[in-house]
Order: sequence, then C-alpha cells, then structure tokens
Amino acid sequence: MDISALLTSAGINIAICVVLVSLYSILRKQPANYCVYFGRMLSGGRVKRHDPLWYERFAPSPSWLVKAWETTEDEMLASAGLDAVVFIRMVICSIRIFSIVAVVGIAFVLPVNYYGQKMAHKDVHLESLGIFTIENLHQRSRWLWVHCLSLYIISSAACALLYFEYKSIAKKRLAFITGSASKPSHFTVLMRAVPQSPDQSYSETVTKYFTNYYGPSYLSHLMVYRDGIIQRLLHDAERMCQAIKHVSPDVRCNPSLKSCNFCGGPAPTNSFQIISTEADSVKKLELGELTLTTTEEERPVAFVFFKTRYDALVVSEVLQTSNPMLWVADLAPEPHDVYWKNLKVPYRQLWMRKIATLVGAVAFMFVFLLPVTGIQGLTQLKTLSKNFPFLRDLLNKRSFLNQVITGYLPSVILVLFFYAVPPLMMYFSTLEGCISRSIRKKSACIKILYFTIWNVFFVNILSGSVIRQLSVFSSVKELPAQLATAVPTQAGFFMTYCFTSGWAGLACEIMQPVGLIWNLIARFIVKNKEDSYETLRFPYHREIPRLLLFGLLGFTNSVIAPLILPFLLIYFFLAYLIYKNQIINVYITKYESGGQYWPVFHNTTIFSLILSQVIALGFFGLKLSTVASGFTIPLILLTLLFSEYCRQRFAPIFQKYPAEVLIAMDREDEITGKMEELHSNLKAAYSQIPSCSQESSKDGCSPPCSDQELPVSEQLKPEKENLKAEAIWSFRRSKSSQELQVKSCPSASPNRYSPGFAEIYKRT
Repeated sequence: MDISALLTSAGINIAICVVLVSLYSILRKQPANYCVYFGRMLSGGRVKRHDPLWYERFAPSPSWLVKAWETTEDEMLASAGLDAVVFIRMVICSIRIFSIVAVVGIAFVLPVNYYGQKMAHKDVHLESLGIFTIENLHQRSRWLWVHCLSLYIISSAACALLYFEYKSIAKKRLAFITGSASKPSHFTVLMRAVPQSPDQSYSETVTKYFTNYYGPSYLSHLMVYRDGIIQRLLHDAERMCQAIKHVSPDVRCNPSLKSCNFCGGPAPTNSFQIISTEADSVKKLELGELTLTTTEEERPVAFVFFKTRYDALVVSEVLQTSNPMLWVADLAPEPHDVYWKNLKVPYRQLWMRKIATLVGAVAFMFVFLLPVTGIQGLTQLKTLSKNFPFLRDLLNKRSFLNQVITGYLPSVILVLFFYAVPPLMMYFSTLEGCISRSIRKKSACIKILYFTIWNVFFVNILSGSVIRQLSVFSSVKELPAQLATAVPTQAGFFMTYCFTSGWAGLACEIMQPVGLIWNLIARFIVKNKEDSYETLRFPYHREIPRLLLFGLLGFTNSVIAPLILPFLLIYFFLAYLIYKNQIINVYITKYESGGQYWPVFHNTTIFSLILSQVIALGFFGLKLSTVASGFTIPLILLTLLFSEYCRQRFAPIFQKYPAEVLIAMDREDEITGKMEELHSNLKAAYSQIPSCSQESSKDGCSPPCSDQELPVSEQLKPEKENLKAEAIWSFRRSKSSQELQVKSCPSASPNRYSPGFAEIYKRT
C-alpha cells in the first residue's frame, strides 16, 4: 500500500467523523431525541421541554466536549460505578503509554527507517509505506541499535505506568469493598448441587446440613424455584411498570388504534384498554400454576445467609464434601446481578457446556478465516493482478478506485463482519451457565478479545503471507522471523483499520444510530407521540477488546512501522472524551463487577509488549544483528518477571475478598447495631418475587415517586394538550359508575418534574 491509498482512507473516515459528530451536537439538543442521548437522566422520570426555535439549537457546538472533559473521576464513581472509572483509567493509561511510544517512535525510529538506504525519495504521497518501516534498513546496519534502545525505553515506560495504575486500581477495589458495607452479597453464599433426598425436600436438606456443620454462624436460607407462570407475570408486570413510569400525562382509558403509514392497518399506542370482565384478566390460569413455593418446584440451588461476612467468606472458600460435584459454594452475586435463568442449570452439566461453547467459539474463529482471507486479497490486488489480467486493467485505468479498494474497502468489510461477533459470544457465555450478568459479560469480553486478536492480527498476517509467498509458518522456531517479515507488510492495513474501526467506530458510538432509527420509527411510522426507549448498559464486552486490540497494534508496530502511532494516539484521545460523554449521559449502571476488567487489560497489555519484543527479536535476527538480538532476550525475561510479580502482588485482590477487611466491617456493624437490620433484609433482597421498593431502586436511580419540584429558573412547562388531556381524564373519572382508584406517580403528573432535566438543560 502506498501513502496515497492511506490518505484516501484517512480522508474518507475523517469526513465521516466530522459529519457524524456535527450531527450529534445538533440532534442531542432536540427534545425529541432526549430518550436516545440522555437515557441515564431520563431513567428516574421524564418530562418534555419546549424551547423556542433559536439558532444555537440547530448549529453544531463543542459544549458536550467541555462537559465531558470537566467531569471528574469522583463524579463518575458516584454516578456510574467502579467499572466505568476503571474503563476510563484504561483509556488514560493507554494515552500515557502511547504518548511516550509515539515520541520515541516518531523522533528516533521513523527517521532512521526513512533514511535507512541511500535512495532518491519521491514525493511523500507517492512513497510506499515500506519506506517508513524497518524493512528499509540494510543487514547488519548500525542503526538497529536505535530500535533496540527504543524497545527498552518503551518497555520500561509501559511497565512502570502499568505498575502504578495496577496499584491505584487495587486501592479503589479495596475502597469499593469497604464502601459497600450494606450489600447483602457479603453475607450470602450461593449453594449449588444440593443432593437430593427421597425423605425430605431440598429446603430441609439445606437446613439440616448447615445446622449440623455451621450452626453458630448459619442464619437462614432461601431456595431457588423453577420458573413458572408467576415469573412470567412478574416479568410482564415489570415491563408495564416501566412503561407506566415513563408515560406522559396524556393517558386515555378508552381503546385506541392508530393507522400505520405503510400498511394502513391498526398500530398499537400507549393507550390503556379496559378489560370487559374480571374473568378475562385471569383467563387460562390454573390454580396449581400460581403456587411458587411447593416442594416439586424447588431446584437444588439455595441462597444461604450467614451472620457475618467472614463466615460467608469461609464457607465459600472451603470444600464442603469429599465429592466436589456436591454442595458447591460460591459467594453470591448482588441481587440485581443474579442471572436467574442459569441458576436452574444442573451443576453437573456446566463442564460439558463449557467444552461445547469452547468448541463452538473455536469453530466460528476458523469459519471467520474465509472473509478475512478475502479481505486480504483486496489489499494485495497488485499481487493478484499477475494472475488475473482484468484486475491489471482496473488498477491502471482508475487510480482513485484502486486507492479506495486497497485502502478503505478492506477495513470497512472487516468491521461489518465483526458486528456479528459480540452477540454470538454473549450467547456462548450465556450457554456456559454464568450465575451473574457481570460474569457473563466478562466472559464474553475475554472471548471477543481472543477472537479479535486472532482474526485481526494473526489471521491477517497469515493470509497476507500466503497470498504473497504461498507459504505458511513451518515451525515454531521460525515464528519470530515469519512475524517480523509479515508485520511490516500489513502496516498499511492496520492503519486503515484504525481509521475505520477506531475513528469512525467512535463517531457511530456517540451517534447511536440504532437508537435514533428506532426513535424515528416509533414517532413517524408507528405514530407514537411519546418517547419509547430502553435503558442501555455500557458494552464493556465490546469496547474493551477494541481498546486492547489497538494497544496490541501500537506495541507490535512501535519499532517496526511507527507511522501508525499518531493515528492511535488520536483514537485514544477521542475515546476518552466520547466514552466519558456516553457514560455520563446514555448508559445506566445496573450491575458491575467491581473493577475486575482491569486484570484483563493488564495481562493483555503485557502480552502485547512481549509479542512486540519477540517480533523485534525476529527482525534483529533477519538483519543479522546478533548484538541487538542478544540484548532483546533479557528484556523479554524481565517483562515476564514483572508480569509474574504483578500477578502475585495485585491479582488476588480482584479474585477474593480480604478477610481482615470483612472482619473489620463486621465489628463496626456490631458496634453500631446495624447487623440486625442487615440480617432482616437478606431474604427480601434475594427473593424471586421482588418488592416494589426493590424495583424502584434497582437501577440506582431515585424512586420514581419522589416528590421533587423543578426550580423556577429552569423554564420547563407541560404541553397545553397534556393539560387538556388531564381535564378529560378527570371528567371521565367523575362520570364513571365505578370509582377507579388511580394512584399515579408524581413524576407522571403535569405539575411535577424530574430534577435531572435541569442538568439536561445545562448540557444542551
């Protein structure tokens, strides 16, 4: 690939980013799009704002960038949780590392590569990318010392920054544990594979076992029951509750249908329909299905509650019986983090499920070889044109088309194919039987990470080598040399992938095209006047692998092809601002892992660093520089020792709870008298039939019925048609023969407003 094709791809993606970001800065100011761009603020209640049509509302503005930049880490921790803070720290750590890497690579390595051979250089846009790589150096060149020294500087800086960040995140993790003193999960153990007894129920077996072996510390337990009609009704009721909570005062009790713009048929609205008879509301319900706590419905899974946190920790860490497949104990996840559907999966099936999902994921990785190989064919058109004459004519006649095909189209096709990966990996993680939503998302994150690194990095290098040389890696000993030969030739593709998946991907993330299109369909096709939206969770399983992939590309190309480093640095800066904006405004924190994504980031960064050292070792060998190769081997060993030290020093904090911390929390609660109150709330927290108070506070928001007035300075007022609808609603209530007791939430009243809209007003 030449510089002109690279510039073409960069120009197209820059234009896409500018257009999408400009559109976002306009669309976010429109009241009709608040449900798309301010989902977090609208989650606690909703009201419409009517502003006059002024110029600033329809002109792009960078105010959201300033708000994102000014948001502090403490504010994010209070509103979005520790996982969001850890993710932003990943981005900040990447910025710090690659700022040093970019300075070293651009200031020292790039000039050495460019002037490695005595030759007449062309204009920059006509140069080949190979001129800027280490391939341009002679064998036994004395300038290879620059690359070896740069590798030492990059590795030392990266390890030092990773150490201090790991230490800081570990402190935040401990603060997160101590700051969540009232969490019921600290007192609860999830007991699976409870043995079946013909003489007694599962509940009686659990009571007998823990009374016998853990009598002084055992408090009570709660069995898990098979999903039945009660759970389905609760799920439907929860969805209806969310709809009623966010519905406008324009509520009608008469049946209403609106015509669809496409087919002319009726379409559903937000109107309530009165059921003709009471019997219709319970039609087809059998009395036996309404019972939940029968012996036949029990599953061999129980939430066991203990008097102290330390007792629960000991039980979760101890092997209960000589048969490890029975009485399997783990610390329970938070109530809103429990994935109830997987609790009914028999424990003895989990190992088979894990093997099946592993085989399925590996099979999908190999199936993905076909599109990746085809994409590499597009980047190697000049090589393929030797065997296909019609490609030669195409390349000679239309130079711009050649630049688009070789520079822009391959990365776009690969990005489009990758949209199918996160949902499939999330499905695989669900089949594994994860007991919590956070564990499921972390498992999907690791699967996507492996899949991404394999297909974007290794498969592209492998397929490109096959197309050029019709050869593959013959042995493990030749792997460093083969990687060193193949990586510089793929530098152009990695740069275009950074433009398409990085820059344009961030622009699409902030634009939220799926939510925007769904909102438009709801308003103009279904003719729904009210905002209908789903509260979204931050897609850590999708964004963390992308961030780590670009880190891998940066490290492996740092001394081989450093021209990619400024583009990666731009991506990290954009990611910092855009992800902060999305976390503040869009995504809701319903559950979190407590910062457990950081070890994934640390280990992958160490892997990327070691891989870059191995590739550099192979290139030093190809250039016959034995001294540089000899100095690289100790660097690899030192990096491995550093990784092992961090694994021993910090990793256990993210895997287990420290006993001294839990004991101190127990003693403090006993002194202050809070322990009895905590014990009384344990069963209600893990009940399969959650109470209204639990549902109202599940998302971490203020209760929807909180009685709060909006300040007068914020000029928010209800619509006139809503006032009219309220009058009609009152008239119908007075004329009804049977008095309807309607207890509406103040947030749905036209005279009450959510205080979050004051913040929306400031941000827009």
